[in-house]
Amino acid sequence: MTEQRAFRIHNDNQGYRAGIETIPVPQPADGEVLIRVSHSGINYKDALAGTGKGKVIQRFPITGGYDAAGIVEQSRHACYKPGDAVIATGWGLGFDHDGGFADYLCVPADWLVPMPSNLEPRTSMILATAGFTAALAVHRMLLNGQQPEMGPILVTGATGGVGCIAISILSKLGFDVTAVSGKADLQSWLKGLGAKHIIGRDQLPGGDRPLEKAVWGGAVDNVGGAMLARITRTVVPYGNIASIGLAGGIALETTVMPFILRGVSLLGCNSVEVPYPLRSQLWAHLATDWRPEDLEQIVSDTVDLTSMPEVFERMLSGRIHGRILVEIGAGG
Repeated sequence: MTEQRAFRIHNDNQGYRAGIETIPVPQPADGEVLIRVSHSGINYKDALAGTGKGKVIQRFPITGGYDAAGIVEQSRHACYKPGDAVIATGWGLGFDHDGGFADYLCVPADWLVPMPSNLEPRTSMILATAGFTAALAVHRMLLNGQQPEMGPILVTGATGGVGCIAISILSKLGFDVTAVSGKADLQSWLKGLGAKHIIGRDQLPGGDRPLEKAVWGGAVDNVGGAMLARITRTVVPYGNIASIGLAGGIALETTVMPFILRGVSLLGCNSVEVPYPLRSQLWAHLATDWRPEDLEQIVSDTVDLTSMPEVFERMLSGRIHGRILVEIGAGG
């Protein structure tokens, strides 16, 4: 166990490039844990990092992968021992610390979560950062008083990983969910996840006035930009909008009117540096009462490390839905 496969990303005088390489297996320092990775998942940021189409990496070269799950191989921390199953998401993985697209991952123990009893490495990576972010959004909305009787919840970017899992969680909690999607061929899939209604991107109610007719009890927004601005104008008094993504742009052109006249709350969701107590609590929810009824329904493809470049291109061109699971396995 001296060498491993890893999906490495470079940006140097030879240009921006990525691919599988053989590199040494890291050895854990005090407080660190070495994990034999069995599964990972592909996120939108992974695709940006792996292709160089987004400036998301802070150091080069680096092993990609925002997520990892597997079995502890070596531990220099009292909380973990060899054989323990663990989850690693967020923190610096894949952008300033070697990530999960490799046979082995060495990280500070504080970044890990013990595998909940109702999950195992494979199922945890169907959820991974996407599921954790959806759970964080729902948690923040509930904490801020969101209730089903306030009206339907709008979920934008509904066919993506965060969107589809948010639909599942919200429907399990009794919310009436309306999904926004331009993919007509996936309407049955979205309804199977719990969406009651599906509308196209051009069917959002409301115009450009500071306040429009209140339609939505709240929203989980994966898009940002003009779509998020319109949503702010159409949420009921004291409704919550969980802001997660920026596929539609980083600018937000709106007014203070929804916030001071209707008491609408815009809740930012950063899943990267969530403290352990909340991180553990959300994973416990994902393993039990918030777990999607059929996790396999969320998986649209299962790939290995050699398939990364092709999957990245599909994801960036909008030809992906649900979650892409990566099967790794040490030495495989």
